[in-house]
Amino acid sequence: MNKQKVPAFLKPTLRAKNPLRVAGASGGRFTWNWLRRDLNVVGFGLIGWLAPSSIPVINGKSLTGLFFKSIGNELAHFPTPPALTSQFWLWLVTWHLSLFICVTFGQIGFKGRTEDYFER
Repeated sequence: MNKQKVPAFLKPTLRAKNPLRVAGASGGRFTWNWLRRDLNVVGFGLIGWLAPSSIPVINGKSLTGLFFKSIGNELAHFPTPPALTSQFWLWLVTWHLSLFICVTFGQIGFKGRTEDYFER
């Protein structure tokens, strides 16, 4: 076998890396428990959404009040389901979507802070 010496200036200084692998993206601390459920986040997220949604800004009424009132109106004729044109669906979707957004941002903020994600 013929081994030739290669001059130092021709040797590659960097090794080829796999472009699909992001080294250190998790800081080497990847856990398989990716959900990391914490009831503090759910509790504070619910309180954090109930407070602003209870401010009367929609014609002098709050979103929570309108949602609960629509629940009562629909329960008045219980066996019959709400009509598709009922305001109940608007308040239901708006209230819950906003709650889930609030809890999601709470999870990101709470877990990011406990794991020093924002300190980098």
